[in-house]
This record gives sequence, C-alpha cells and structure tokens, in this order.
Amino acid sequence: MNVALIGYRGTGKSHVGRLLAERLGWILFDTDAEIETKAGVPISQIFADQGEPAFRDLEVAVVTDLAQKKQAVLSLGGGAVLREENRQAIQSTCSTIWLTAIADTILARISGDATSGDRRPSLTDQAPLQEIIALLEIREPIYRECADLIIDTENRLPESIADEIINTLDL
Repeated sequence: MNVALIGYRGTGKSHVGRLLAERLGWILFDTDAEIETKAGVPISQIFADQGEPAFRDLEVAVVTDLAQKKQAVLSLGGGAVLREENRQAIQSTCSTIWLTAIADTILARISGDATSGDRRPSLTDQAPLQEIIALLEIREPIYRECADLIIDTENRLPESIADEIINTLDL
C-alpha cells in the first residue's frame, strides 16, 4: 500500500508528505523533484523548451513508476491528476488524499515560497489569483473523483494533518 497526496500546489503536499513518510518509516517521493531529476532540468525549463504536453508525458512515466513502489508516500504535482494514466496508477495502488485550501491561502503560501516561482511556471496568462481560481475550477472535480479522503488544510498544522491521515487510514 502507498499513500498519494494530491491537490493544488501550496496545499501542503510536500510538507505533510515528509512528516507522513517519517512517521510511517516509509519513503517519500515528490513527483516534481523526480521529474526534474529524470529530465536534468527544472520544470520551468521543460515547459519553456518542450511545452506542457512533454512535461505531462514525463509526469506519466514518473507517476506510473512510483505508484508501483511499496510503502511509499507520493506527493504529486498539482496537475498530475489531469492525465487518466496517472489517475489509474494511483487509484490502483494508493490511498489517495486530497489536500485542499482556498485560493487566497494557496496564493499566500505560493508567494511565500521562494522556490515556487522558479520551479513552476505560470500555466495561463492570468494574474496569479485568477489562475489559481480558474485551475481549481477545472481540477477540483478530478481531485474529488480520485480522493479516498479529503482534508482541508486551512489553519491546520502539517503535523495534525499527518496524524489525521495515519489515524483515518489506520496506518
């Protein structure tokens, strides 16, 4: 069994994933970091040089591979659920947790992360808050479809979220 954390960037997947893996004694895989390692360049460079479809193809290869691991916590990129292959891979081998937050909170968290802008390109020509709102509108039904458990991360400590996942899934 594995645990997959899904949701928009800035919802706490990386931080909660680290805590969860530590507490369970499992290995953590961040799919964005794995993609960058495989490609040898930052995600923003993949987008600039090859475009989003090439990035999504790499993402499918990484998610499909990682989903086959045992006792792993997978922190998926925010758009990973857009591809059916990724949804099938995680649904067949993982308990999938959707971490949520409101758009304003997501923007504040992303803005406070110095590495976020460098690693992850804008996906639309909209202002940051409008982009988040627009992408959430598209992605939320897919997140919901994939989720075995939904956790609102608003005003929550990552430690309490990790504890909730462990307790709810009886890990």
